[in-house]
Order: sequence, then structure tokens, then C-alpha cells
Amino acid sequence: MKQIAKIASLLTLMLMFGCKSYKSVMAKGELDTKLSSRQIIKAHQKQDTKFKTLQSRVKVEYKQGDQSQSHSINLRMEKDKTIWISATLGIVRAKITPEKVSFYNKLDNTYFDGDFSLISDLLGTELNFNNVQNLLLGESLFNLKNDSYEAGTHETSYMLTPENQNTLFEIFFLLNPAHFKMDSQQLAQPVESRLLQIDYKDYQEVEKQILPKNIKVIALESDEQTTIEMEFKSVSLNNDLRFPFRIPSGFKEIVVK
Repeated sequence: MKQIAKIASLLTLMLMFGCKSYKSVMAKGELDTKLSSRQIIKAHQKQDTKFKTLQSRVKVEYKQGDQSQSHSINLRMEKDKTIWISATLGIVRAKITPEKVSFYNKLDNTYFDGDFSLISDLLGTELNFNNVQNLLLGESLFNLKNDSYEAGTHETSYMLTPENQNTLFEIFFLLNPAHFKMDSQQLAQPVESRLLQIDYKDYQEVEKQILPKNIKVIALESDEQTTIEMEFKSVSLNNDLRFPFRIPSGFKEIVVK
């Protein structure tokens, strides 16, 4: 059951996107050490992605220990409402809404229909729909206005850290000075030997929107590391999309304890 739950978590994570044309956003920009944390946060929030729907093909590479898999999935999003994926002619299909996470797998006739525990268990921190959506869009996992931050620099990025960093739960945000989207987001629980790191290796401009092109997610718990790399291709925005999803009858439910 533990292995099935991990596979289910992976499939859910693959929700994590590709416009008929796009250009890569490689520029790093120059750091201005005089910028305050408030100015950096304001610049980041100005880059919030604006669209009604998004569609893409995503190449996903998954590694855990000696295991390695590669998948190609179709992703559809309706901003703030739905994240939907379908892999291999609908053999595996998943749908996330603010209320729940659902998916089914025709390879083993199993399904899950419940809360965000699958994602949260794998990544070691409580996540909701907005967290997952922001992760996909290169935006901060948490609302930066809800806390006070100190500003600094790390290599070629701006760095934001909470003024009152929790010793049990540490957060670091690295922002790109060219466009103020995320370069990296890091959440650590040292006592639990857990780390979640999301690195944005490259961005692309699609219809004047800056979106991630390559994302690398590293989830570390004790000595077990899971790595998921995603490449977003053929992105298109604001098309009329459908999000078909119905769990086939007779499938066995996966229960997360």
C-alpha cells in the first residue's frame, strides 16, 4: 500500500505544465542591493500570471533511488479552479480542484478521491490548491504579504527570508532580478530531516505572460530523495477547454492513513 500511495502521489505531482510560439526567458538581470523586501515582493506580485485557461504537453522525469521513469502528459488548467492531466490515452487521469484531489489508474484499476494528503505526505508539508497552482506558475507558494521578510542576495538572485524564521520550519525564496519570478523555493524541516526544493531552471514568454519552462522538484526525507523534472512544451492560453473526469466503476479505492 505504501508503494501504491507513493505512485499516486507522483501522478498527482505530475500536475506540476508549454502558444503557438514562445521565446525562452534566459536573462538574469542585474541585482539592485538597495531594493527593500517590500519592493521585491511588490515586483513579484506584479508578475502574477493572468489567463483563463492553459494547455500544454509536459515531459516528466521521475527518480527515486535506483528507479527512474519518463512520462509525457497532457495538462490543462483553468485558473483558480481546475488542474487536469491525462497520460497515455487516458489510462491515467487526474483532476485537482480547490476542494479535492482525484485520479484513477487503469493499469491496476485503482482510484483516489479525497484531500491533498497524497501531495502533502510526499513533500513533507501541508499544501492546498493555491500552493500547487503557484508552484506551477513560478509564483511564491505562500502569500508574501502575510509575513515580514528580510531581503538579501544569493549568487545571482534576490533572497527573501522571514524575519522570524521558525526553527522547526525554515523558508527561503530566491527571485530572478530580470522578471521577479521564482528562481527557487525551499522549505526545510531540519528536525524531521525533510526538505522541499523547487528550482526554476528556465522560463518562457507566452502571449506576454512569463511561465516556467523547466522545473525541478526535490523532495528529501531522511535518506530518501525523490526528484521530478518537468519540461513544458507547446503552451497555449485562453482556449475553450474541457476537463472530462469520471472514475470507472469497479475500481479499488486507495486509502491514505
